[in-house]
Amino acid sequence: MQVISRSSSDTIRIGKVIARYLAPKDIICLSGELGSGKTVLAKGIASGLKIGAFDVTSSSFVIIRRHLTGRIPFFHFDLYRLKDIRDISGLGYEEYLYGEGVSVIEWPEKLGCFIPEECLRVELIYHGESKRKLDFKAKGKRYQALLKNIHENISH
Repeated sequence: MQVISRSSSDTIRIGKVIARYLAPKDIICLSGELGSGKTVLAKGIASGLKIGAFDVTSSSFVIIRRHLTGRIPFFHFDLYRLKDIRDISGLGYEEYLYGEGVSVIEWPEKLGCFIPEECLRVELIYHGESKRKLDFKAKGKRYQALLKNIHENISH
């Protein structure tokens, strides 16, 4: 499925739609060039989970941020600065990915062979100055059902 976002506020809205259907243990992987809107989409998902979007930032040094005050715990991974997969293994990332919250991973390709087999992948692609194309791919039955719900409700 592909969706065009016409602005940052549109990307936030899309994130809120995604959040409506999320459940504990769900994993969303966000890929795209630097500045393509991954963190904006993560903010929308957080907002839809009743977590302050302003709390979700693209950090220079924090790899995993935990937000526990929303409808479901929200774990935001920003792997941009991850140099070696061994750097994350000591953080107990598996407990977040397969725990009782929703995990949103920016730069999932940095996980290499540890990328979750089942997840919802969203690639954000520049589509003009303020527009972005969001290319959704579902890996696994749970995520196929999730994508179906998102697809049916993304327009409004």
